[in-house]
Amino acid sequence: MSAVAFGGSGVAAKPLIEAGLGPLHVVWLRVTGAAVVLLPVALRHLDAPRRRPGLLVGFGLLAVAGVQACYFAALSRIPVGVALLVEYLAPALVLGWVRFVQRRHVSRSAAVGVVLAAAGLAGVVEVWQGLRFDALGLLLAVGAACCQVGYFVLADHGGDGEDAVDPLAVIAYGLLVGAAVLTVVARPWEMRWSVLAHQVPFGGRTVPAILLLGWVVLVATVVAYLTGVVSVRRLSPQVAGVVACLEAVVATVLAWLLLHEYLGAPQLVGGALVLTGAFIAQTAAPSDGSSVTVAAEPVAEAARPAPDGSPGR
Repeated sequence: MSAVAFGGSGVAAKPLIEAGLGPLHVVWLRVTGAAVVLLPVALRHLDAPRRRPGLLVGFGLLAVAGVQACYFAALSRIPVGVALLVEYLAPALVLGWVRFVQRRHVSRSAAVGVVLAAAGLAGVVEVWQGLRFDALGLLLAVGAACCQVGYFVLADHGGDGEDAVDPLAVIAYGLLVGAAVLTVVARPWEMRWSVLAHQVPFGGRTVPAILLLGWVVLVATVVAYLTGVVSVRRLSPQVAGVVACLEAVVATVLAWLLLHEYLGAPQLVGGALVLTGAFIAQTAAPSDGSSVTVAAEPVAEAARPAPDGSPGR
């Protein structure tokens, strides 16, 4: 459910961006709207910020504001499917952190997954044509991949022990933190609010802009985060990360059906390699028998809040 809900965000948001709303303004509307919907949840868990401030701030900065801002900004420059496929370099980024920063061994199959993902990405962006897509858009999608690592790590973090925080509280306060940060960055008072009162082009027809915004807020944010965080805690970050690969498939198919964004054969093959590499990288057992996979224990330890309460990386 989370993968399908998240996958539908791009096709609903891109028409709003093309109609005149800035990418950061769409992100602000999305996050702030979801924060208002979940405000009663935050009020029921007033002790959460006191017990785990680093977790909630980190989730708000990375899993909410960071992922959404980078992804939506990328959407304004490159196709929906390409943006999401680049975002699924996250497994490679985590394994790179484990191998070169923490200097821990990873399994050969995990390394193969990373190589496949990188090769697939080369096909998606058609490097033989000198990067067919906008370079800044691709860089923003890579930024979304970096923040997605934080989503899986922090969604699982803090679920056990005496200081465990209800996943609903993590989402509610994460959205509030994200909304506060994005208010400063996006400056919504400069937004073209009139766009929301009009019809916008959507797959050969026109639909009310407010309807698309409602989908983005209620389904692609509230439902997506609720089901996503709960699934990570019930399945483990590794398994949830594999299932989340469906998001790229859903987004690409919806962009094809609704926005007529067609991908060529090299890009489809490259996308399949990216998803295959992500799957292998997230399910591979490490060579030393420890749990080093995407958002696995050593990585979660790195993301543990510091003694002063600030979020770790």
